[in-house]
Amino acid sequence: MTVQHKHKYDEAGAQLCCTQTTKIYNQAGAQELIGHQGKCEGHNHNGDGQAQHTDDDGHDHAHVEGSPLKLFTPAIISFVLLMLAIALDNWVLQSWFQGWVRSVWYVIAYIPVGFPVIKDAIVSIRKGDVFSEFFLMAIATIGAFAIGEYPEGVAVMLFYAVGEVFQTLAVSRAKGNIKALLDQRPDEVTVLINNQPQIIKAENVEIGSIIQLKPGEKLGLDGELLSDVASFNTAALTGESKPDSKSKGETVLAGMINLNTVSLIKVTTAYTDSKLSKILELVQNATAQKAPTELFIRKFAKVYTPIVVFLAIGICLLPALFVQDYVFSDWLYRALVFLVISCPCALVISIPLGYFGGIGAASRNGILFKGSNFLDTLANIQHVVMDKTGTMTEGVFQVQEVNFDTNFDQAEILKMVNALESNSTHPVATAIHQYVGEVDHNIRLDQVEEIGGHGLQATVDGKQLLVGNFKLMDKFNIRYDVDPATIVYTLIAVAYGGKFVGYITIADSIKTDALETIQQLHKLNVKATMLSGDKSTVVRYVADQLGIDQAYGDLLPEDKVNKLKEIKAQNQRVAFVGDGVNDAPVVALSDVGIAMGGLGSDATIETADVVIQDDKPSKIPVAIRIGKQTKRVVWQNITLAFVVKGVVLILGAGGIATMWEAVFADVGVSLIAILNAVRIQKMKF
Repeated sequence: MTVQHKHKYDEAGAQLCCTQTTKIYNQAGAQELIGHQGKCEGHNHNGDGQAQHTDDDGHDHAHVEGSPLKLFTPAIISFVLLMLAIALDNWVLQSWFQGWVRSVWYVIAYIPVGFPVIKDAIVSIRKGDVFSEFFLMAIATIGAFAIGEYPEGVAVMLFYAVGEVFQTLAVSRAKGNIKALLDQRPDEVTVLINNQPQIIKAENVEIGSIIQLKPGEKLGLDGELLSDVASFNTAALTGESKPDSKSKGETVLAGMINLNTVSLIKVTTAYTDSKLSKILELVQNATAQKAPTELFIRKFAKVYTPIVVFLAIGICLLPALFVQDYVFSDWLYRALVFLVISCPCALVISIPLGYFGGIGAASRNGILFKGSNFLDTLANIQHVVMDKTGTMTEGVFQVQEVNFDTNFDQAEILKMVNALESNSTHPVATAIHQYVGEVDHNIRLDQVEEIGGHGLQATVDGKQLLVGNFKLMDKFNIRYDVDPATIVYTLIAVAYGGKFVGYITIADSIKTDALETIQQLHKLNVKATMLSGDKSTVVRYVADQLGIDQAYGDLLPEDKVNKLKEIKAQNQRVAFVGDGVNDAPVVALSDVGIAMGGLGSDATIETADVVIQDDKPSKIPVAIRIGKQTKRVVWQNITLAFVVKGVVLILGAGGIATMWEAVFADVGVSLIAILNAVRIQKMKF
């Protein structure tokens, strides 16, 4: 099977690079990824077992499974025949190797690598895409045959085919990290039915079912751990393979690998709604969002290719009007050299490959980019604005002190507060539950209401119960004799029956890598600002510990939006990092929204442009560095391609460069650009 130069598509079926280029994918390529669950949706299989995929652009895309050696087979056949022909031409004096025998020999050498390209050129022309790279290569090589330059005609197409195979392998390698991620979700799970283990398809498992997970097995759905303790490898979700211990009642996610004993998990999320499913969807759709550079190259190639074709015609014909000893075959040769050099392979292949490499490198580090355009934007970020709780701090609160008026029954009030907080999912509520214990269901709550940015209110035994910040006390005109500004910790104020009861202090610990995050941002010349709904004294305390100059607390969601607008008004590119539902509006407003994907809310993750899977803020500067390095590699490739091609184009038009030099320049630049793009995968950030 010969290499077929079709459109390059990613594993989601989204077009990966310019409309003029692509390949067959081998086992590690798109065919396998699209059919990951045993299905090949949107594909029709022809008689010889090839899968053909038709996309919105109307092109058929063939995917062929095979080893790298199989992909090189056509080129190997052509190479052997070409070398024998050159030997017979120059070193082995064979009187029979001349005339029609010589011509037929070179045609046979040309067919394995040339026929697929000519075929694709014809198909492209029928569909209205006349000036494709297939057309350039077909005209150049057929023209070489027409003027008797058989060895050069075969060599041009041979090196072109070899370059195309290397490009195919490079793309396949760049997809390795994402393919490994896709492999993390098993198709089948073991479910206990009437206490008997049965293996069923993961997509058919109902919420509430009990999964039995043996050591070494991957979890297929999100759930709640029923066993007392278990240890998991979370590499599929976080990019780190170190064990993560979970206790009874904690959430475990699809893709985690059980390390020790048999564990039982209660399914809490449908197969298609699992965290890993959403991650896979994000990754598969990532290349649909193109970077401005990539979009420019696409448009450029569509204009550039017809221009060079007409220039080549001009090089061939116009000298007849001005050159006295004009020889058509000589100027045709120059035009053919010009066409070979002008092929835009290096640009239309290496640039999308560079961005895909950046996305792959990020996924290996537990960072998900929703599109290559966000790699570009993040590379130019000047200001990172971040939430406090759950982003720079652990988001795990613990009660430090209960300071109630002695005129109230402390134990009874705490039971009421605990019952009311059971209506909230805020980390503060969790801290109170851990401190007080089980909720007393004998306490009847009426008229429960959550007041955004303030707290909760309800009626207990006919009296109003208020639990929240001191703004809540002010809102309901509750008098208190405490100055909140003098207390560093987070305060939960309580009022009952119109009287101030007291307050509960709660503290949250700073993440271990938070200080390193700010230091790395400063090294990248990126400013950092903290916005939080927490009290100002707590926010200022955390900011001082981390070296953040600008920090604002006591902010409602709309206050965060206004602060972000103020920063953006200074003509700065801003990224916002958050994890809560109330962060979604700010994430959407920023140039790049970054969500903490482990503890973060679904709303914020869906709104964000970049998702950090393990909730480590130190991944923020890593993401910026990946964006910067990807952009640097892309522009290195653009510069290399334009400079080398520009020089050789001038030499070719002047009759100095031969077709041999042209093909080496074209294929050489392409391979160097591809290797440079793949280099992103090897970098450490």
